[in-house]
Amino acid sequence: MIDIKRLRDHPKETKAALSTRDPSLTESLDSLLALDTRRRTVLQSTESQKKERNTASEEVARRKKAGEDVDALLRDLKDLSLAIKAGDEELREIEGSLRDGLLKVPNLPHKDVPVGDPSQNKILRSWGDLPAFTFKPLPHWTLGERLGVFDLPRGAKIAGSGFPLYTGVGARLVRGLIQFMLDLHIGEHGYTEMWPPILVNETSALGTGQLPDFEGQMYSAGDGLFLVPTAEVPITNIHRDDILAEDELPIGYTAYSPCFRREAGAAGKDTRGIQRVHQFDKVELVRFCTPEQTEREHERLVGHAERILRGLEIPYRVVALATGDLGFASSKTYDLEVWAAGADAWLEVSSASMFTDFQARRANIRYRPTGGGKINFVHTLNASGVALPRTIVALLENNQQDDGSVVIPKALQPYIGTDRLAPKGG
Repeated sequence: MIDIKRLRDHPKETKAALSTRDPSLTESLDSLLALDTRRRTVLQSTESQKKERNTASEEVARRKKAGEDVDALLRDLKDLSLAIKAGDEELREIEGSLRDGLLKVPNLPHKDVPVGDPSQNKILRSWGDLPAFTFKPLPHWTLGERLGVFDLPRGAKIAGSGFPLYTGVGARLVRGLIQFMLDLHIGEHGYTEMWPPILVNETSALGTGQLPDFEGQMYSAGDGLFLVPTAEVPITNIHRDDILAEDELPIGYTAYSPCFRREAGAAGKDTRGIQRVHQFDKVELVRFCTPEQTEREHERLVGHAERILRGLEIPYRVVALATGDLGFASSKTYDLEVWAAGADAWLEVSSASMFTDFQARRANIRYRPTGGGKINFVHTLNASGVALPRTIVALLENNQQDDGSVVIPKALQPYIGTDRLAPKGG
């Protein structure tokens, strides 16, 4: 949630920054400014009336003690109390409307973010050589079926399209990838592992920005609970309403969870295979830090996700997203895109995002400065470290051999128990 004080004190600059994300936001921002002005007017009037009431109450007590008539003063005091009650009610309504409006405003883009639509995204760097083949590489859905990695028709029979069933060696591949990622993030990068609930309440989803605008993209479990679209939601909410000590920061958590997203594949693009699915597995990275640490932590975070891809020997590139392509809560995002030879395309497997204090304001996550002073909001960051489906796509398509087998990267072999996946019956 953006700071209303910033919008009030710097309306022109704030509106200009947010208009690079969505020009239509200007009208709603003007409405919020009008609400804020009205709120301050009512608040000032009500506080003045409360002071007047206190003075009148003291006068009533004085006159009663002196044996003087207080009937007229009591009538005035009653009218004043009614006016205060009406003012308090109006103030509650205004503050509710103001909060509802602010919850629908996205985060301010960082000054370094390219301005424009997704065509203005910038490739920052690349790693690895694209594979070369003496044959036409097959798509992952053909490879996966031949190798016994997954059975998509049976997954669809069980739950519907977009819910893959991994079988045999495929199930071992999923489990091995998760373990490899967690071991690396814990052992090399110092993250604390968490195993979060996969159901979250409305307050948790509100805190990270999934609600209210993206409720239609989440799977509701009833009773005010939602299946997690990412482990970012429960992990960030670990510290909801907490006041951390500055010397605790930065804090890093990693967690595996299944993820559920209703919108995946809704556009009818890339729906074959496992490139776009409703249920997928992901290892998540979440960091909490001070405002002074946030830019350094963002670079550090994307480096942690890159380390996974280098370990898996997958060619990738780092892309800085433009303002029109940022996620709702993000101030700055780097996407990691892997090369998939069968698809002949770059596929996003991680978004490393800096949220500044946007989520912390919604979830009320603060820290106390070591030297004393005002309690401040923390900054939050997160990245996939990394998402499995497209990582599996790249592993299968890039490492396929002319005999139909797929070579397993060395770092992953101990987790899978083999150096190669062979066709069924081969």
